[in-house]
Amino acid sequence: MDTKSLALLELPKVLERLSVFASFSAGIDLCRALRPTDDVETARLWQETTTEARKLLNVKTDVTLGGSRDVRAAAGLAARRGTLDPTTLLDLKNTLIAARTLKRNLARQETVFPRLTAISLRLFEIPGLIEQISRTIDERGEVLDSASPKLGDLRRQIKVAHDRLLSRLDRLVNDPRLSTYLQEAIITQRDGRYVVPVKADFKGRLRGVVHDQSASGATYFVEPLATVELNNELRELRLSEAEEIRRILAELSAIVGEQSDAIIATVDALAELDLAFARAKYADATRAHAPILHAPRSGLDAYPTLRLLRARHPLLDPATVVAIDVDFGEQTRALVITGPNTGGKTVSLKTVGLLVLMAQCGLHLPAASGSELTIFRNVFADIGDEQSIEQSLSTFSAHITNITRILQGVDESALVIFDELGSGTDPGEGSALARAILSYLLDLGAAAMIATHYPELKGYANSRPGVKNASVEFDPQTLAPTYHLTIGLPGRSNAFAIAGRLGLNPTIIADARTMVGQADLHAEALLEELFQQREVVARERERLEGLREAAEEREAALEKRLEKIEVERRKILDQARADARRELAEIREEAERLRRRLEKAESASAAEQATREVEHVIDAAERAAEPVSVPPAPLAPPRTPSGKTRAVKLGDTVKLRSLNTIGTVTALSASEAEVKVGRLRVRAKLEEIELRAETAEGGAQAGEVEPEPRSSGRSQRAAPVVSMEIDIRGKTVEEALPELEAYIDEAYLAELPFARIIHGKGTGKLRQAVREMLRSNPQIRSQASGTEEEGGDGVTVVRFTH
Repeated sequence: MDTKSLALLELPKVLERLSVFASFSAGIDLCRALRPTDDVETARLWQETTTEARKLLNVKTDVTLGGSRDVRAAAGLAARRGTLDPTTLLDLKNTLIAARTLKRNLARQETVFPRLTAISLRLFEIPGLIEQISRTIDERGEVLDSASPKLGDLRRQIKVAHDRLLSRLDRLVNDPRLSTYLQEAIITQRDGRYVVPVKADFKGRLRGVVHDQSASGATYFVEPLATVELNNELRELRLSEAEEIRRILAELSAIVGEQSDAIIATVDALAELDLAFARAKYADATRAHAPILHAPRSGLDAYPTLRLLRARHPLLDPATVVAIDVDFGEQTRALVITGPNTGGKTVSLKTVGLLVLMAQCGLHLPAASGSELTIFRNVFADIGDEQSIEQSLSTFSAHITNITRILQGVDESALVIFDELGSGTDPGEGSALARAILSYLLDLGAAAMIATHYPELKGYANSRPGVKNASVEFDPQTLAPTYHLTIGLPGRSNAFAIAGRLGLNPTIIADARTMVGQADLHAEALLEELFQQREVVARERERLEGLREAAEEREAALEKRLEKIEVERRKILDQARADARRELAEIREEAERLRRRLEKAESASAAEQATREVEHVIDAAERAAEPVSVPPAPLAPPRTPSGKTRAVKLGDTVKLRSLNTIGTVTALSASEAEVKVGRLRVRAKLEEIELRAETAEGGAQAGEVEPEPRSSGRSQRAAPVVSMEIDIRGKTVEEALPELEAYIDEAYLAELPFARIIHGKGTGKLRQAVREMLRSNPQIRSQASGTEEEGGDGVTVVRFTH
């Protein structure tokens, strides 16, 4: 891309604003160094990555690169056997933690954010380095006592030596015999050694080493001879401590050096993700949308796509900037913009050029959705007055010098933007030169946007295929530009209207009109009528757009209400489950208490009373879980032992073939029956039931087992109502697995299609044990982690084999 044109179109200013949204220095540098790509696939990838980042930040507002630092230079130093200081090592640890967290977050949502996940694959989780730094350096950047046994021992010795020295000095300064010699009864330090302040007049009275003197000369700081050895001992211990710290840091830096390539690659990937997040945040801040990008087109019969809807210049005040629509349409290669000064021609040119560059940088555009652009291999611009006194260049010469440079690099895949083409010289010659330059660009196949005051270019645009007129509007009532760009119509002069509004004598205006050809006056009148009709259409379009936006807002509000209702519903269900679990726990506790009473009962009457209470508790639990009975309508009546068939009825005594036991029918549905076996209730299909003769005729009592061997099939448990999920959080593996196994049996017998097992994340030990048990269970067909809404890795969803 042409560097000078990038600056004229103010791309560096946009990138500087983009860098404000980056999280750390490496990302900031990447934002500022961003340049447009001329490869359509790369540009689309960048745009899609920005879209993913916006979606991620809207869904997961806690995603961050917090704590990241650019530690590439430190990693390089460590690779060259340099020693890193504790603060740098702490920055390195925080950077690796941020990278690890972000990588794991994205890995769980790879299908939703594939492009961000692809970048995160270059984030290395270096085994053990984070833990090793944590064991060595605390969060304040201090080397821990536990970093090595020797360091811990040295610091204990330092504390003892320090306390001994201060104790000795404290006795000296509080000695009444020496108090008259001291300026103050304090202990201070000079050059790392402990001293006392002695009055200058008495410096010879206290034997010791003078280390310093006050500015006034009234005080000498003396190290008493009695503490010299203690000071020496403390100093030696601190030197040993410093040496041990250097050794520890050198060891840790050597480990960092071995992983320098992985660390540098990680920071590079973090910077790339930071750039994607910065693009996303900038897009949200400018209310931007992703453009549709098209591959460059070659050949004189191929035309570029340039369609910007409600485009806004990103550097102008969003409260006052006027949005413009620019659409080349079909078979258009160039746009000629005319209109009065200060009407917005230059802003329109800069807006189009800048938005093209932004799109090719992967930035979403401050324009409405549906905007489309062709990828240009180069963008050239000549905007503004570049006259130079030092180089003896006039305005015209400066423009021609720049245009000459541009034309040398133009080809069919370029976009060329010229402001006031041919100005600064004789109007006739300038107009001719402007038309010739535009013809040259069209013959090359380049796309072009040109702003001009020359009326001849209006006619040229009207007659030359591939060129369209455009204009910036002007309000003759207020004498102010509207800054709206109109495609397809040339600009009006408005000279007579403006002159009349400013008070020029009407006679002069009327005389001037007679000097203008009737064809020109008729054309101006037609243009005026066309502009008025376009204004009517534009107002209607704005009204419809407002209605559409209002409808979208209502739809969004309804979606939020539905989300809120769903959250409340889940809360109510969760509370109901919690209440049920609590009541069941109370019943179990009561049953256990009564069981212990039964075991301790000393008489038959006491045992009978305890038994009745146990039965009462069990009946209460069964009634709480009692299923709704449905009038029986068996499809295949079970057979009696004699071979006769009849419909099973409530109260019938039946045999359960799968359990080889006798029970009483307590509830019926079209295809199943609930059979009470002792104090348990079992649900079974009608074809698994065999009618028994009346007990008075010698049949087995309910609950008795037939003499033949028990079936080797799966055990059925009483499960009138089985929850779709089980929560085993907070339990040990030994407590959770038996409970889970019983639940799996109940859920399987209840023919649930699937079930959720809530085990939490924690250390992962319980999750691992649960999944190993599920893999060996023949009733389980498949298992998988829950969705993000269900709890992710904290939940396992199982599907049964039936």
